[in-house]
Amino acid sequence: MTPFGECLRRLRRQHKVAAKDMASALGVSPAYLSALEHGKRGRPNRRFVHQVCQYFGIIWDDAEDLQRLADLSHPRVVVDTAGLSAEATLLANLLAERIGGLPAERIEGLLQLLDPEPGGPGVTR
Repeated sequence: MTPFGECLRRLRRQHKVAAKDMASALGVSPAYLSALEHGKRGRPNRRFVHQVCQYFGIIWDDAEDLQRLADLSHPRVVVDTAGLSAEATLLANLLAERIGGLPAERIEGLLQLLDPEPGGPGVTR
């Protein structure tokens, strides 16, 4: 799952909207919406995020936060450490190797360290 997909599902459920109804209103297939929610699709484009904001009446800072979540929601990440320190390369490789086995509380701790200000409409940490 991606941060955007998690937020999208939470918004949809908060507003008690069926996926097929939301997909129809946004002009996408229910399969695409489901794939976004489950992290099977990469980052949505800005136009789609704007449509979601309009659909749910999300404005200002919350809309910017939702776009930020979308930007941070690519399920296949490549980290280029060329030109960085050996420690940065080691960190990137260890994270790639071990992320699947990290407990939720360790991931939460790393997130707090790297991004101390959680954001997004309906996104909690």
